[in-house]
Amino acid sequence: MRKKASAAVIGLAIAGVSVLATNTASSHGYTDSPISRQKLCANGTVTGCGNIQWEPQSVEGPKGFPAAGPADGKICSGGNGQFAQLDDPRGGNWPATQVTGGQGYNFRWQFTARHSTSDFRYYITKNGWDSTKPLTRAALESQPFMTVPYGNQQPPATLTHQGTIPTQKTGKHIILAVWNVADTTNAFYACSDVKF
Repeated sequence: MRKKASAAVIGLAIAGVSVLATNTASSHGYTDSPISRQKLCANGTVTGCGNIQWEPQSVEGPKGFPAAGPADGKICSGGNGQFAQLDDPRGGNWPATQVTGGQGYNFRWQFTARHSTSDFRYYITKNGWDSTKPLTRAALESQPFMTVPYGNQQPPATLTHQGTIPTQKTGKHIILAVWNVADTTNAFYACSDVKF
């Protein structure tokens, strides 16, 4: 009887480890420089964020942005309803990272699961966009200001892209970072509020 009970306990322990491993594998990545909305929620700087505070790496949605991907108004959440708090403009009051146009900048991603990657793309809002409304394609410049091809490689746990902050911007803006995964139909989205 004791051997059967021990076998059952060991079996449950193995099953538990498998479930934990599966949950970890479903995690992915986010930007922390400039700090993204999901990271601000995860580190407690911003409250009332719902589930994203425990899953900053999980803002995953359909790829193909801007022709496809999440719907307008749901871009910052990747179209993922459980993270809708990221789409709430909070009256334009998300904390913003101070940046200077034309300055070199290190854009950094943190990964919890490293997928084969097509590229990374960085978009910025147009001058005159309304920071009190959810992000739409019409509010963004039509082309990314930086695209980093990645040749279907897997990124390391932390990856930094050196780029230049766009010039001729004033006031508050959003930088939208898109990580296009090569081996799935999805991408990961991160909105970072910045101030020039």
